[in-house]
Amino acid sequence: MANTSAPTELKRTLKARHLAMISLGGSIGTGIFLASGGAIHTAGPGGALLAYTAIGIMVYFLMTSLAEMAAYMPVAGSFKEYATKFVDPAFGFAIGWNYWYNWAITIAAELAAVVLIMKFWFPESPSIIWSALALVIMFGFNYMSVKGFGEAEFWFALIKVVTVIIFIITGFLMIFGIMGGESIGFTNFTIEDAPFNGGFFTILGVFMAAGFSFQGTELLGVAAGESENPEKAIPKAINSVFWRILLFYILAIFVIGLILPYTDERLLSDAVSVSPFTLVFERAGFAFAASVMNAIILTSVLSAGNSGMYASTRMLWDLARDGKAPKFLGKLDKRGVPVNALIVTTFIGCFAFLTTFFGDGVVYVWLLNASGMAGFVTWLGIAISHYRFRRAYVAQGGDVNELPYQAKWFPFGPLLALILCIFVILGQNLQAFTGGGIDWNGVLVSYIGLPLFLITWLIYKVKYKTKLIPLQDCDLRRKH
Repeated sequence: MANTSAPTELKRTLKARHLAMISLGGSIGTGIFLASGGAIHTAGPGGALLAYTAIGIMVYFLMTSLAEMAAYMPVAGSFKEYATKFVDPAFGFAIGWNYWYNWAITIAAELAAVVLIMKFWFPESPSIIWSALALVIMFGFNYMSVKGFGEAEFWFALIKVVTVIIFIITGFLMIFGIMGGESIGFTNFTIEDAPFNGGFFTILGVFMAAGFSFQGTELLGVAAGESENPEKAIPKAINSVFWRILLFYILAIFVIGLILPYTDERLLSDAVSVSPFTLVFERAGFAFAASVMNAIILTSVLSAGNSGMYASTRMLWDLARDGKAPKFLGKLDKRGVPVNALIVTTFIGCFAFLTTFFGDGVVYVWLLNASGMAGFVTWLGIAISHYRFRRAYVAQGGDVNELPYQAKWFPFGPLLALILCIFVILGQNLQAFTGGGIDWNGVLVSYIGLPLFLITWLIYKVKYKTKLIPLQDCDLRRKH
């Protein structure tokens, strides 16, 4: 009689091209298509470039750190597992729940963005219809087998990549006057206070938008648990994806900053009709630019939410499997999909329905900021875990040259990423403390993720009396 019982491990069916596009799909979304305009308007084109470049450097070191650990120990719990094994079980518990919360809230943020996008075509329609429809679509893709999800994400992400490439090429043709009109050159980098506007603290504030935009690159660490050949695929995908994302973001912001003056008030709007991409395409003479960009941004948002649902579902499943979440969430169906964890995560996405009651734009910005802080905390956990992993590996007699992938510039890389993460976390909204009184609403919106993480960490630590694991005792056993 055939064994029809449900599997206990995720199925390794994701190919290298799926991994690359899952990471791209999670990180190329509203951050580049909508939020980049606000970053340029706030800090000037030079300030925005500086903020995105600094975040890019930090993310590079984080991704190489992640690649080293994921190639050596590919598990779906990724950051939670590494923090648990190499730092402290309480730290791993908090990192796991923080990451689940990060992407669960991001799903809600993307659903809120869907409402904004659909209002472009149907301004009088009820918000709840579009949120519910988008949620059903995301759930459907994640309910498929992981290979089906990977294939859907591949094509979703490909649309975004092609759009950004066309945008960059079109922009440079306009800048040099090749597409008609006079050459723009660097005139918009020299107007008024450009290229920098507002000074150091303004640029620091733009780090939030930049950090949120780059979040998603770490999805590869979660997908490692379902990769066919993680030792080769993970390092290759992380390296190629990082450079693509950095190139896309830096070049896109450079093009926007050259073509549109940073003083243009339209850059502050979240409306797709005045997205910097839409404005540039309209100036290039593309017919129906706003409608086309609206459709592209719609697929982009669905893709980012789709990837977020995948990541948060896998993290919740792994938490349950380790006894750190209710046991029923750790079950897989016959196709290897953690359906219970998926259903619970989907319910959290329903928070986006708050847009119906509290105004679409306001709730979207709040959700964006809340998940942004949680993402930085996750990155902090990756940097700490890698520093401890490498030291434990050497302390236990391991040869660094035998690692499947070796992160460059250790220990400088993870330490620099750690310092920058702390710097950005603490400096998220210093303006809330410097305006003659404390802006408590601003503090809550910007820093809500930090106390949630610390409380989760301390509760587990006190309850189970966990301590920092000595390097000699770190669990370096590999799983395949």
